[in-house]
Amino acid sequence: MQKDTIERPYTCEECGSSFIRKGNLKSHIRTHSGEKPYLCEVCNASFTNKADRERHVLIHTGEKPYSCEVCNSSFITKYHLKTHMLTHTREKSFSCEECGSSFIRKDHLKSHSQIHTGEKPYCCELCESSFTRKDHLTSHMRTHTGEKPHSCEVCDASFTRKDHLKLHMRTHTGEKPYSCVLCGASFAQDGPLKRHMQIHSGVKPFTCEICSKSFASKSNLKVHIHRHMVDKPYSCKLCDSTFIGKHNFQSHMETHTEDKAYQCKVCGSAFLRKHNLKLHIRTHTGEKPYSCLICDSSFSQHPHLKTHMKIHNREENDKKTEKQK
Repeated sequence: MQKDTIERPYTCEECGSSFIRKGNLKSHIRTHSGEKPYLCEVCNASFTNKADRERHVLIHTGEKPYSCEVCNSSFITKYHLKTHMLTHTREKSFSCEECGSSFIRKDHLKSHSQIHTGEKPYCCELCESSFTRKDHLTSHMRTHTGEKPHSCEVCDASFTRKDHLKLHMRTHTGEKPYSCVLCGASFAQDGPLKRHMQIHSGVKPFTCEICSKSFASKSNLKVHIHRHMVDKPYSCKLCDSTFIGKHNFQSHMETHTEDKAYQCKVCGSAFLRKHNLKLHIRTHTGEKPYSCLICDSSFSQHPHLKTHMKIHNREENDKKTEKQK
């Protein structure tokens, strides 16, 4: 583990953190006092130091002055560019003496080391929770205060964490950066892609304790268990129908309304949902955006591609069984 030999003569009396420059200590003290004297003239956001405000202003201007010479990526700060460059070099100069794991950044190594020591130095004063990182404690404290400082500029949604806001923004932009290499399906988050990959692998790690049936996802198992319990918590007040899931209940409620706001300009067919109209239009255009990467088949709807992929999965499993004989 690399030693920090730089002298840090300016120490915070509140928490013991030390700094090279007096100005850095002064800015740090504001994290305890809550003082944010630097205001953004565009949106009134406030900051503890001038540099943070200047970086924030670039969000409004769209300026990204730091560019990567290897690819076309550009960044608001020099630090973000420096971190990005490590993805090209893959240099991991900080190594764990305990298990040999290596990291791009020193703070990542420090956080990792606490796995071995079990140390959780950041404690909540309101409950018994403790954390390995200060930012995790900060996020946790918001569960007590109800504070949601990260707001969406498109709608009124607000979030306790910046990464949650980032994920939310994809519902507006439609960005789905995580793609399946087998069928082309794309997702806004890494987790749903991992669950999706289980469809191709055939792995079903979630097993029902009542009937031993297995499922690829925990949510599917939960729906299945409801069927054993005959628990249908969602009831229609207009008829006697009951439903296990909220989504099915909401779909059912639309059958009671005669308002079909989405109409096809080609044939006049009307639909309750915009999504259903979009699927219908493909019957006129012949569009089949979901393609199988194994054969040349293509489909107008993703569920049809999923059903088709099961044919290839069965063929692959049959080949494995044949080899084992």
